[in-house]
Amino acid sequence: MKEAIQEKIARLLKPSGKTLSAAESCTGGQISHLITTVSGSSSYYLGSVTSYAVSVKENVLGVPHKAVVEKGLVSSEVVAAMAEGVRRLTGSTYAVATTGLAEGGDEFGNPEGTVWIGATGPAGTVTRKYHCDLGRKGNIRRFANVALHFLAAYIEKDNQ
Repeated sequence: MKEAIQEKIARLLKPSGKTLSAAESCTGGQISHLITTVSGSSSYYLGSVTSYAVSVKENVLGVPHKAVVEKGLVSSEVVAAMAEGVRRLTGSTYAVATTGLAEGGDEFGNPEGTVWIGATGPAGTVTRKYHCDLGRKGNIRRFANVALHFLAAYIEKDNQ
């Protein structure tokens, strides 16, 4: 049976003593849900901020207002700031973040099903744009899964 991505993240983090946090917008807590389905996740998972509102992105996570206005909420700049902000807030070793459009498009030309994913840690911050067309619920599930795969690859590379 294939290992679930949240199990792989547990395997990467548990023995190392390294920790994880998340900042979620379009995934609405789905990443946190998946991570916490693993027994013992409290040993490495510190928590999350579900920053659906712009005010929470800016005031809690420290996303620059200028990035929101100039680049849009669904952008590399915003997701990077979200990941860095939740890592700073929780003191975690690693953080993952998502911002996107589970349904509907935006004024910056991003179609429905677009997500930006960010991962940050000791090696710096990386982002990735992803698109799928599975409807609102399907997009949310896929966004969370893709984000966890992106995070796992980041952690593996950092541990080499």
